[in-house]
Amino acid sequence: MKLSLIGAPTDVGASVPGCRLGPGGLRIAGLGTALTALGHDVEDAGDLVGPPNPRQAPVKGYRHLPEVTAWNTTVRDAVADALARERLPILLGGDHSLAVGSISAVAAHCRARGTKLLVIWVDAHADINTAQMTPSGNLHGMPVACLLGQGPAELTALSGQTPALTAAQIHQVGLRSVDAGEKSFLVEQGVAVYDMRFIDEVGMREALRRALADLDDDTHLHLSLDVDFVDPEVAPGVGTPVVGGPTYREAQLCMEMVADTGRLGSLDVVEINPALDVRNATSTLAVDLVESLFGKSTLLRMTRSS
Repeated sequence: MKLSLIGAPTDVGASVPGCRLGPGGLRIAGLGTALTALGHDVEDAGDLVGPPNPRQAPVKGYRHLPEVTAWNTTVRDAVADALARERLPILLGGDHSLAVGSISAVAAHCRARGTKLLVIWVDAHADINTAQMTPSGNLHGMPVACLLGQGPAELTALSGQTPALTAAQIHQVGLRSVDAGEKSFLVEQGVAVYDMRFIDEVGMREALRRALADLDDDTHLHLSLDVDFVDPEVAPGVGTPVVGGPTYREAQLCMEMVADTGRLGSLDVVEINPALDVRNATSTLAVDLVESLFGKSTLLRMTRSS
């Protein structure tokens, strides 16, 4: 498989500075080497360049909107270029606001090719705030809303169509920290959510089975992986940790079930904050999870496309 690593070293959308160091942490943990060892053609495109974090207060409900827009536009173009060259883009974040750019590029790519798109959003947070609901103004809490057309035009239109996604195209897994306004908004929008209570009651296997149920050979699967999805005992190096998340094995099962589909076409790995980490443990975990997405397994396994 042809893979392109695209670094986006920014924390302009985040509440806590430091995830701009995430791409470096992933490289130090050996992401490129690990994927090459699995037999893939790995291209490291280096780091994108964008405006620094001005650390200013929100303006009309959005914090750093011009800077977040600039970064997402650059990410969109880089991801679109990789897809056009028939390479699978792996976005190395950076904060989760960057998913607006990456998924906008994927959505436009799928429209142009007439293929379906399914986004699996694994995260401790819903990320579906709007300017009217947000308690902070931080745009890393708003990418899902923006992709659904609920946000500033600078971001909602990045795919060339508003909205970039319909609610039926995104499934959220692992949620356990949802703001008051988001709870109602998720229901209003009709987003499928498999939160930690669901996972506690029926298991990660059933959550992923349902999330992936409509996948077929004509579907591009995008995984947006916020590493705070995993319990902070396992992944301490994140800016917004929430206790009670999936264990190491539950997270691995999630990745393995995505890999088993054989349909993964693009990936975000975001919100790793080496400034808060312990001996780069969270980056090392992320590399381990990504390896599982691209063929690492205990036994030889067949994918749907095999």
